[in-house]
Order: sequence, then C-alpha cells, then structure tokens
Amino acid sequence: MENFNPDPKPGRLILPLVLIGMIATTYTFINRVTTNNNLEVINIDGNTTEEVITDEVVVDTTTTSTTTTLPEGVVTYLEEIQSEKIQSIELGKKVLETNQRWDDKDTTYQEAQQEFEAFIDDAEQFVATVINPGPPESNTSLVSSHEELKVLVNLIYEDTKELLEGLTAPDTGERRSSALSSFNNNLGSFQQKIKEIISSSTSS
Repeated sequence: MENFNPDPKPGRLILPLVLIGMIATTYTFINRVTTNNNLEVINIDGNTTEEVITDEVVVDTTTTSTTTTLPEGVVTYLEEIQSEKIQSIELGKKVLETNQRWDDKDTTYQEAQQEFEAFIDDAEQFVATVINPGPPESNTSLVSSHEELKVLVNLIYEDTKELLEGLTAPDTGERRSSALSSFNNNLGSFQQKIKEIISSSTSS
C-alpha cells in the first residue's frame, strides 16, 4: 500500500525559507560593515531630481568712448567757415561759367564786363564776411589759422580785379587766363584750409 503525499511539490516550502535566510544574512552583513566603518546608508529615491548648477557668465558689452565737447564759440566759428566754404564754391562756379561763356563767344563783351565787375563786388563782400567775427580770441590755434584765411580771401579778391583787367587787356586772353589760374589756386587753398581747420578742431 502506497503512502499518500498531500503536496505533490514539497520543494515549494524550501525555496521561501532559503530566500528569507539570504535576505537576513545580507542585512546583517551590511549593518555590520556600516557600523564598523562609520558609514551612513542613504536611501535613493527613484523620483529624486538631480539639481544641476550652472555658472552664469555675464559678458560686459559696455564700450568706453571719449566724447569731446567743443566750446560754443568754437562750434559757432566752425559753422561760419563751413558756410564760407560753400560761398566760395558758388563764387568760383559763377566765375568759371562766365569766363567759359566769353571764351565760347556765347556772351557779349559788355555782358562779360558787367559780370566780372559784379564778381569784384561779390569778392569784396566775401572778404568782409570771412574777416569778422572770427574765432574766439582765447583759442590761439584758431586765431592763427584764421589769419591764413584772411590772407587767402584777400588774394581771391585781388584775383577778381585782375580778371576784369585781363578781360579789357589788349592781349589775346593771356592776362585773363593767368588771373583765372591764380583765382582757382587761391580758392582751392582757401577751401582746403577750412577743411583742415574743421578736421583739426573736431578730432582733438
């Protein structure tokens, strides 16, 4: 007669006992190690968010610029000579156009003479405009430069008178041509000097 075994798989009772024993042994071992070595066991939460600290870099984009503030009197003077430069350009343009019309015989002698006489009046008025009021007396550099402008503008005035003399001269136009060349040179020097004065005053 065979013995009846109610549990066909008796090994199922042994496996849980083995697992419990392993867990207990592991727990005991960890506690012993941490106690002997003064270690702290930290529980890690799976939902813990790692905080990343980034260094903020601030870029200084500020630029340093130097601004030169000119005295009011100097600014006024520079504006005046700039205006005078424009006037000199207009005067030169009118002289050249009238002279060219005379060379091309597109105007009568009387008309040319009247226009050249008008240029003398214009240049005389231009001399007065340039001379006064001038730069501030306290600015010795501008005062010196202004003296050069006065010399040049008087030469321009003399050139306009010589142009008329050349028109009425008994030659074939040589005297007028020479006067026109001198007029153009002095006018160009006058304009260049103004350019230098403004550039020097605004860049220093």
